[in-house]
Amino acid sequence: MTPADRRIAELLDKWLTSIDLHMKYAALDDAAYFEVQPWPKHDRPTRWVLEVAHQKLQDLKAQCVARQSMGDGKFAEALEAMAFLANLVGLQHIERFIPLADPAKERTVDAATTAAETPLAAPSVPPATAGDEATREMPRLKPSPAKTPAPAGPEAARGAKAAPVRSEGAKPAPRPAAPPKAATPQGPKPVAVTAEVKAKVIADAVRLTKWGKPWHELAELISRIADRPAVGEIRKILRANRQEIEAKAKETPAKTTRSR
Repeated sequence: MTPADRRIAELLDKWLTSIDLHMKYAALDDAAYFEVQPWPKHDRPTRWVLEVAHQKLQDLKAQCVARQSMGDGKFAEALEAMAFLANLVGLQHIERFIPLADPAKERTVDAATTAAETPLAAPSVPPATAGDEATREMPRLKPSPAKTPAPAGPEAARGAKAAPVRSEGAKPAPRPAAPPKAATPQGPKPVAVTAEVKAKVIADAVRLTKWGKPWHELAELISRIADRPAVGEIRKILRANRQEIEAKAKETPAKTTRSR
């Protein structure tokens, strides 16, 4: 094992230990989590991120062991160079990372007590940039002065007499509302359904059917003709004599011969 292999193995073991501690801290609330270790400023990692990181570390450790068994000493050196360049060049100022958890620096924290006693941190307000405009308070309206009531008594009467009279004529007093008229029955008188009325309804239905009117409109159309019963009575007559009406409507009138 080369010195680079030893350093990489120690680094991977340290990272795995840190991930295991983070998996244990995942059950804590936010207040207890930020008290259990002297963390740097960062966003708390979620559980699925920790699981992915743990799996990738296991895969990388297995590749290192395989390369060592093959006698490849350059693989660990390449990993060290990549880690150095990633920290120096690739990474920028970010807060979303998994900080290193050290078992020696772990603090004993009661999650329930911390959640009850530790106040929630106030949300940080980002500093205003040059392009941002400060929020202005809306101007408050001044209350209008209360109107003083007109004096009562003789002074009020004298003031009323001294007031100038407008040239406009006085408005006439509103007329009393006329008493409501008794409702008079409107509409045609009901027609009794006799044999003659029944024959007229059947003849009307035959004629309208020949004109192409649909069956469901016959009752409404016939009810508009004078001396016809109500729509309900007409529908009863049409239903009872539908076959007769349809048969007569299919008959074509005989052709009349012209006289020479």
